[in-house]
Amino acid sequence: MRRSPFPFFALLVLLHVYIGARLLPAIEPGLIGGAVGVLLLAASSVLVPVGLGAPRLKRRRWSEPLTWAALIAMGYFSSLLVLTLLRDVVLAVLGLAGRLTPLVVHDSAVAVPLTALAVTLVGFVNARRVAHVVRVDVPIAGLPPSLHGYSIVQISDIHVGPTIKRPYLNAIVNRVNALKADAIAITGDLVDGSVRRLALHTEPLKRLSARDGAFFVTGNHEYYSGAEEWIVEMRRLGLTVLINEHVVRERDGAGVMIAGVADFTAHHFNPAHKSDPLAAAAGAPEHVQVRILLAHQPRSAEAAAGAGYHLQLSGHTHGGQFFPWNLFVPLQQPFVAGLNRVRDMWVYTSRGTGYWGPPKRFGAPSEITLVRLVAA
Repeated sequence: MRRSPFPFFALLVLLHVYIGARLLPAIEPGLIGGAVGVLLLAASSVLVPVGLGAPRLKRRRWSEPLTWAALIAMGYFSSLLVLTLLRDVVLAVLGLAGRLTPLVVHDSAVAVPLTALAVTLVGFVNARRVAHVVRVDVPIAGLPPSLHGYSIVQISDIHVGPTIKRPYLNAIVNRVNALKADAIAITGDLVDGSVRRLALHTEPLKRLSARDGAFFVTGNHEYYSGAEEWIVEMRRLGLTVLINEHVVRERDGAGVMIAGVADFTAHHFNPAHKSDPLAAAAGAPEHVQVRILLAHQPRSAEAAAGAGYHLQLSGHTHGGQFFPWNLFVPLQQPFVAGLNRVRDMWVYTSRGTGYWGPPKRFGAPSEITLVRLVAA
């Protein structure tokens, strides 16, 4: 049975009412200013749900500008709510300390929407620029000399869809190819939408070029968007899709295995895609001396370490994308970003190359990651 969206919408309206009740009386904007404030909050309470449903909006002449407005409103509302809550905590502390004054109440109420606006504008610029290259050296014990410096470019969580289109992806492909890595890995959440709607915009992936190939594993958003169709499309574009399987590439008799698993939650959508790092390594030849796993979620790391991998490349977290969501990522994932260790295996978690939902990144810059294997 499909759940009614009414409770969510009701909560959203109540949160907007809370913001208005806490800020507008303290600002004392006057009759006209107060009416404008109420109208803006009412518009936001309508636009935010539209932003959440943006990947499913039907194509109309007005759908694209509406999508942009809704997603920007979503990002602004998020910061506005957090800052309003934070202001209330600060005011409560000052009140208990006997230091609360009318000036503090007024100025803090003015500062909240202005700060939220500044964060949203800076976050927009950060999100829309082409991701910078982050270079990471991963020390591998017993690495053969012929594999020293072996490089993989990782891109992840691009989310081609409502606001990320062909030109954005084209710029990413240009930057990836310029790095001239040995291999390219796309670690899931490439798209937010169907092949029918987005095939034109993912076409630049056909130009990805690396000596040992370009590889793709599914993320959770592929399963929201028709994973089976996207797997076929990725193969059409020349990518090697790894669903609990591996390939081996050699340098002077030393083998590096690049394996991939479906998303950690894939079995909920397709039982045949149940993520299995051990199965992905099955049948690997004896001369394989480095085992690398591509897995969308860092949660795959425990099973991957038990299966004997040396390195796992993951994404999913976006590094939190913008404050305060980075504080909540550890509730679901073992790592937020960067290079970490699980027993004898390294895990690198990308902050993502695009963004999801609001075009907003603050404190969690996007990245194209150049991973190099080096001798420990």
